[in-house]
Amino acid sequence: MKQLFDDTSFKCSKIVTKKYSTSFSLAVKMLSPKIREAIFSIYAFVRFADEIVDSFHDFDKNELINEFEADYYKSYNNGISLNPILNSFQLTVKKYQITDDLIQAFLKSMKADLNKETYNTIEEYNEYIYGSADVVGLMCLKVFVNGDEDKFNDLKYSAMKLGSAFQKVNFLRDLKDDYELLNRSYFPGVNLKELNSEEKCEIIADIEADFNEALVGIKKLPLEAKFGVYTAYVYYKRLLNKLNNTPSTEILNTRIRVSNPLKLSLLAKSFVVYKLNLL
Repeated sequence: MKQLFDDTSFKCSKIVTKKYSTSFSLAVKMLSPKIREAIFSIYAFVRFADEIVDSFHDFDKNELINEFEADYYKSYNNGISLNPILNSFQLTVKKYQITDDLIQAFLKSMKADLNKETYNTIEEYNEYIYGSADVVGLMCLKVFVNGDEDKFNDLKYSAMKLGSAFQKVNFLRDLKDDYELLNRSYFPGVNLKELNSEEKCEIIADIEADFNEALVGIKKLPLEAKFGVYTAYVYYKRLLNKLNNTPSTEILNTRIRVSNPLKLSLLAKSFVVYKLNLL
C-alpha cells in the first residue's frame, strides 16, 4: 500500500520539523490543513541537508551531501524512496511543480558551507542567501499558489525578500556558533571579533528593508497561507527587535531567543490582526 507509506513519510517530515524548530512548527500549524504536509516535507528536506553540512562533523560531509542529492533524484525518477523525508519531498515537488533550478540552487549553497568560510563581496553573500533561503521561500510559494503562475510571479519578489530576512536574522542570531564552531563569516566586510554598533545597525536596517518588502507580498497571499506566514514574520520581527536591543559586543557572546510564552503571545496578537482583517 503505497498510500500508507506516503502518509507515513509525511508524518516523518512533520516529526523532523517539530524536533528541529518549535517556532516553524507553530507557524505551519496556522496554515490550512490542505497544505501543511507539503510545507513540512520542504522543511524536513532542507533541514537534513543543512544538518549534514553544519552538524555531522564526525562523518564525511561531502559524501553525505552528494549521496543525499543522488538519492533525491533517484527517488524523483522512481517515484519512491525508502528514506521517508526524500519520499515526501519528491511527492511535493511533483504535485506543486517545484522547478529543479530551485533545488539545485539550494544544494549549491549547502555545498558551499563545506569549504567556504568567508563571504568577501555582496555578490557572494547574495548568491549564498538566494540558494540557502530565497529559493526555500519560492518552494513554499509554489505550494501556497497551487499552480497559479500569475500569482506566483506576482509574489515571487516578496517571497524571496522574506527568505532573505529570515536568513539574515539567523546569521545575526547565530554569530557565535557560526564563527566559533564552524569558522564561518557571512557578512561581507565585517570583523566579527570587533562588531561595532554602526555595523550592527547597518545589518539590521538591511533586514528591516527586506521585511518591509516581504510584508507587501504576505498581504496578497491566499487565505490558506496568509496567517501562517504572517505568524512566522511576526516571530522573526520580534527576534530582530531583540537583536537590535542587544549591544553589539554581546551578540557574539550569546544566542538571542524568543521564549515560548512570548511566542504564544505573538501568536495571539497575530491572530487578532488577521481576524480583524488588518493584514
